[in-house]
Amino acid sequence: MKTLQELTRPNIWRLKPYSSARDEYNGVAASVFLDANENPYNMPHNRYPDPMQRELKKELSKIKKISPEHIFLGNGSDEAIDLVYRAFCEPQIDNVVAIDPTYGMYQICAEVNDVEYRKVLLDENFCFSADKLLETADEHTKLIFLCSPNNPTGNDLLRSEIEKLICGFNGLVVLDEAYNDFSEAPSFLENLGKYPNLILLQTFSKAWGCAAIRLGMAFASPQVIGILSKIKYPYNVNELTQKQAMEMLHRYYEIERWVKTLKEAREDLETEFAALPCTVKLFPSDANFFLVRVTDAVNIYNYLVGEGIIVRNRNSVSLCGNCLRVTVGTRMENEILIEALKKYR
Repeated sequence: MKTLQELTRPNIWRLKPYSSARDEYNGVAASVFLDANENPYNMPHNRYPDPMQRELKKELSKIKKISPEHIFLGNGSDEAIDLVYRAFCEPQIDNVVAIDPTYGMYQICAEVNDVEYRKVLLDENFCFSADKLLETADEHTKLIFLCSPNNPTGNDLLRSEIEKLICGFNGLVVLDEAYNDFSEAPSFLENLGKYPNLILLQTFSKAWGCAAIRLGMAFASPQVIGILSKIKYPYNVNELTQKQAMEMLHRYYEIERWVKTLKEAREDLETEFAALPCTVKLFPSDANFFLVRVTDAVNIYNYLVGEGIIVRNRNSVSLCGNCLRVTVGTRMENEILIEALKKYR
C-alpha cells in the first residue's frame, strides 16, 4: 500500500495541531488551575474535559484488548467518518468507493467534503465482491467503506472478501462494525496489527445502549490515530459523556446480557414476521434489526405510524424495494408491533 504520508493530504501532514491548556498540562497533582480561563465556580462542570480521554481509553483498552494508542474516541462514529475524509481526501481530486446499499452518512460526508463517492451495488443476497470494488477504484481512491453487519441489510459481509479487499487495496479500508456485538462473526479488532491500512469503527450507541451520549470509537494503527487526533476539535468528547461511558465499562456484564436477550428476541420476532400475510421475504440478520420485504411498504409504514409504531421505511433504497427495517425492541414492544400487523388489511 501507499505510505501514510502519501495517503494524507499534504496540508494535514504538515499541520501543527492546536495545543489546548489541558494538552500542555495533564497531570493529577495540581489543585489550583489558572491556565484555561475557566470559571472557578460550578464544580465539576466548570473544567474542560481531558481532550485525549486518557482514563476512558485505558479502561476501554481492557475490554477491547488493544492498547490505548490504537483508540480514537469521537462525538459518535460520524465524527470519525468525517475526519477520515478531512485527513485523507483532497476535495474535487480524490474519491472513495463504497458498497450500496449501506449506511447513508458515508455518502453525506463525501458530499460535505466535496469528494466523489462511487457506489458498487451488492448482489441479490446483499453480498459484495472485493474484485468489483477494486476495479471501481483508481489512483485517486483514498478510502473504501464497508459496513458489517451491513445497514440496512443486516447481514455480515463475507470475511474472506473483506480480507481480500484489505490486502488488495493501496489506500485505507474503513470497516464499520457498529452492529458486530450482535453477530456470531468475530471482530476484525483482533487482526488490527495484521492490517496497517484498516480503520475499524464501533459505537456505544447500539449494544451499549448509549445512543444519547454520542460516543463513537475508531481503532487503527497508532500512526493513523495520530492523524485523526491531530485534526479533531480540542474537546470533542465532553466530560458527561466520558463519565457515563466509564460507568458503562464497569457494567460490561450487563451489556453482554442485553445482547443475548436481543439476539433471542430477534429470532422470535423473525418467526412471527415469517407467519404474517403481509410478509413477502424475510432477510437473514446478524444485527439488532432485520430487513423484511412486505406487500406494500409505504402503506404498511403509514398504517403503523397511525398506530403509534415507528419502523424504518427503506423502500427508496437500492435493492430494498417494498422493504421495512425493523429494530428489535423489548418483548412488549415487539408484541405490540406483531399484533398491529396481524390486524393490517
